[in-house]
Amino acid sequence: MKETRSELPRVLNASHATSIVVGIIIGSGIFLVPREMMAAVGSSRMVYAVWIVGGLLSLFGAMTYAEIAAARPKYGGEYAFLREAYGDLMGFLYMWTQITVAKPASLATVAAGLARVLATFAVFSGFSQPAFAGLLWGQVFAITVTWLITGLNIVGTRRSANVQLVLTWLKGLLILVIAGFCFFAPGNHGTWHNFATDFTGAKAGFSGFMVALVAALWAYDGWSDVTTLAGEVERPQRSMPIALVGGVAIVGGLYMLTNAAIQYVLPAAAIATADRPAADAMRLVAGHWGATLVSVGMAVSIAATFVGSSLSGARVPFAAARDGLFFRQLAHVHPRFHTPSTALVLQAVLSSLLLLAIGKFQALFSLAIFGEWLFYAMTASTVFIFRRREPNTLRPYSVWGYPILPALFILAAVVLLLFSFADQPVNSLVGTGVILLGIPLHYLLQSRRAR
Repeated sequence: MKETRSELPRVLNASHATSIVVGIIIGSGIFLVPREMMAAVGSSRMVYAVWIVGGLLSLFGAMTYAEIAAARPKYGGEYAFLREAYGDLMGFLYMWTQITVAKPASLATVAAGLARVLATFAVFSGFSQPAFAGLLWGQVFAITVTWLITGLNIVGTRRSANVQLVLTWLKGLLILVIAGFCFFAPGNHGTWHNFATDFTGAKAGFSGFMVALVAALWAYDGWSDVTTLAGEVERPQRSMPIALVGGVAIVGGLYMLTNAAIQYVLPAAAIATADRPAADAMRLVAGHWGATLVSVGMAVSIAATFVGSSLSGARVPFAAARDGLFFRQLAHVHPRFHTPSTALVLQAVLSSLLLLAIGKFQALFSLAIFGEWLFYAMTASTVFIFRRREPNTLRPYSVWGYPILPALFILAAVVLLLFSFADQPVNSLVGTGVILLGIPLHYLLQSRRAR
């Protein structure tokens, strides 16, 4: 059947969707987070306990989303699920939070992170130097990359997904190479005894475990983004569960392997005080080029995150515009490339504005975390709504362990929200204010539409 101009074609397969999940989740965090986790809990045993708990909670969330997305493979993912379950206002608030805070801040952070990693190479050392109009060359590079990737997303969703697939495979290969060197490099700099060492200066206790768990959950974050593309995935009833559940499982395996490789080379105290534990471990086993390989791995990893996150983000305002909840221009589909070009351009503009104020938006990103986990809990709760409304509906995929596993994920999201509120009350209050600002805006837009 010929696609109309208001529709986005289904051009993504299960491999594309899985690579988007893996590619978005694994950024630079796995190379850096082990330090925060060890400094919080103080022992290898507890670090692994945190990784396992964080991985299981993320898997419970992915399984819950898989049931919802397989039955409702619509544009916008979480936006569509929330709107169908709770009404237009809830869908709009999710879209509003995503478009104003979460996605532009996330993309700007990823772009700035890529510039920072590349600045460790001599050829890019000028990134810290002034360019023009008060900008640094690193900012210019980040903004340029933002628009290049946006251009790639505009000229073809499948092209972007193919690039994502290649980068994700390369990312996985580099992680395996790094782990292999740590375990098997000539000279055998590592020892299994390191797994029994402790860091005496750790926070420890329940608060230390929660700090480490927050770090782990943020490292696993991003798996939900693929649901925004469900309307463009072939055979979504089969592909979405494979991507969500399989993708999180693959990431969990790679995270555990990387952490084991770092701990094999470095004792607990060294990990807890290292700025870049993976680079320090590789420097010890393979010299300067080993640390360089970690930087290359981080750059590739961040690039894959950038492509996938940019591709998925624009689908949320596009879906809201199609449903008449937002400016209808954002529902425009490019007549030649069949992509949501206007929504992609808006996303790039907002990300670029944040990059222009690079020193001022870190707090904006931290407040976005509050809204993100709030909507995680809300979206997961829709599985109960849909099961109650449609008890006899045939479901392509049913979450195992219902209702316990979805409830555990929601509980974890609520605990994380409370912990974030206690840890950063100002940012959490501002984040709440941004969300609530969407209420009058929603009714204003709907009254204008009615007139």
